[in-house]
Amino acid sequence: MSLIIRPETIEDTPAVYDVEAAAFGRPAEAELAKKLQQANVDTISLVALLDDELVGHILFSPVTVKDGEDAFTAVALGPVAVSPNHQNKGIGAELCRSGLAACQEAGYELAFVLGHSDYYPRFGFMSSAPHGLHCQFDVPDEAFMVLELTPGALQNKHGIVYYHPLFGGV
Repeated sequence: MSLIIRPETIEDTPAVYDVEAAAFGRPAEAELAKKLQQANVDTISLVALLDDELVGHILFSPVTVKDGEDAFTAVALGPVAVSPNHQNKGIGAELCRSGLAACQEAGYELAFVLGHSDYYPRFGFMSSAPHGLHCQFDVPDEAFMVLELTPGALQNKHGIVYYHPLFGGV
């Protein structure tokens, strides 16, 4: 079996939707990915192909971090999905590593994720609260994490992290 991670193409859209809906057991994340792309939000979207079958997807979208009058742009991971019959085989981890590398190459300095605190630290994510960075949504501190894509990028950065308004519907 040969795993290939590559940027999503327009031809992938139906399969991405199917993988997202199947992985989450509901259409909300699939709809979010679709709406972000239809709204021309500048996303980084990668797919995982296993023997030419699309089995995974990861999406990164810009977030705005505001502290009073100051603001800067970062990127947020999510959603990430692997079709249920291919989970627990390292595909999601490969998507995360490739996606974070793509974000770094795109010039982002910080990446955020709202997710499982026992999964994402393997990629270098850590709780954002001790760094004075908080999510706009009411979530547990341990579930909202940050990763420096550029060493030292966290220095003197704090504020509230705001996702694209379409995330409010998930």
